[in-house]
Amino acid sequence: MDEIVELSQMLSARERRAQRQRELLAAYGLPLVSFTMNIAGPVKNSPSIRRGFALGRELLFGQLRRVKAPLVFREETDAPTGCEGLYVVDMEATKLKAITVELEENTPLGRLFDLDVLDPGGGKLERPVPRRCLVCGRPVSECARSRAHSVPELQEKTHALLTAALDRRDAQTVAGLAVRALLYEVAVTPKPGLVDRENNGSHRDMDFYTFLTSASVLQPYFAGCFMTGRSTAADPAPETFSRLRVPGKLAEGDMLMATGGVNTHKGAIFTLGLACGALGRLEPEARTDPAAVLSQVSAMARDVEKELTGPAETETHGGRAYARYGVTGVRGQAAAGFPTVLRYGLPVLEEGLRRGRSNDEAGAAAMLAILSRTVDTNMIARGGIESQREKSAELQKLLAADPYPDAETLRVLDRAYTAENLSPGGSADLIALCWLLHFLREGN
Repeated sequence: MDEIVELSQMLSARERRAQRQRELLAAYGLPLVSFTMNIAGPVKNSPSIRRGFALGRELLFGQLRRVKAPLVFREETDAPTGCEGLYVVDMEATKLKAITVELEENTPLGRLFDLDVLDPGGGKLERPVPRRCLVCGRPVSECARSRAHSVPELQEKTHALLTAALDRRDAQTVAGLAVRALLYEVAVTPKPGLVDRENNGSHRDMDFYTFLTSASVLQPYFAGCFMTGRSTAADPAPETFSRLRVPGKLAEGDMLMATGGVNTHKGAIFTLGLACGALGRLEPEARTDPAAVLSQVSAMARDVEKELTGPAETETHGGRAYARYGVTGVRGQAAAGFPTVLRYGLPVLEEGLRRGRSNDEAGAAAMLAILSRTVDTNMIARGGIESQREKSAELQKLLAADPYPDAETLRVLDRAYTAENLSPGGSADLIALCWLLHFLREGN
């Protein structure tokens, strides 16, 4: 439960902060930014307030980097009386104040940011324009004097601002990581039978740049999937899945329009769209846990295998593979929470990176680990079930001897797969999911 603080605690915190400001100004002789949050009411700290503070700090640091202003000293406090940041910056104080005012005036949470700038002599720089009221937009001093708004009204507005701004930021972050995952997947080189930086593998209608073009139009879709997850988080998980269907079809259309009709990312639209929707359903602290994310995916897609018996499925690789061999493909993987990602692909990827393997080495090894342990319907469509089984068995033997095959071994496989017109595209989609889960866990 959020802690209620007394006026005496707030006054003590303000006094401690002022004393620390004086110490830092004396020690460094440079301008100082004192950052707190404007939070009405007796509760000054909570998970969402801490995240709002973190966003403000991120925005401030980004602007300091933009103008190449060195951050000389940084100190932060997380207490019941609120989050506080003290930052010594090697920059002319008036220019620093202009940056902080821009953040307060022009960012979604700016009205909750209190970014004071003190010059080296301890003087507090004034704003060129008065702050505006959180609720009505009039000068805040007028509303404060007249007590125009009740504390509950201010708290409600604060909560709404925090929720909307943080959700929007999270959606942008997740969507950016999803696109980054697609770019990392295609960039991993060499990859047997697949498009990479060296060649087109078994594909004659697409190349590396086709994938870049395709990925570039999918970020709004991934952000929308996240927001759909947020808006349906209180509903049964299959409702989120249902709400993602039409956006998925529209994203597929965007992809085909961008590529001139070439199917580069249909599988990834399904796989990563599900993951983004699952992330939206989860609270922030659970989004870095791959098992929690994939469990949510499983809950969303628990009934999707039933679609394989539909009449329209005779037109898809997955439907034909199911009708002929009983293979459930990516839909079976989704309903089960992508177990090959959790058990094989992601551990191999992250262990390789921990050991200092390059993105190419770790990514290719993770792709082979997945391909060796799953039934890739793209492989079946191009070479038949027996070929798919044969290749999986060969890879299991290869990986048992060396989980991280060298580049020449991969190129030998690439030539063999290309000669047989084989392409493990389904496994490539799952590697993109591995990259996304890795980025989330690493916080980057």
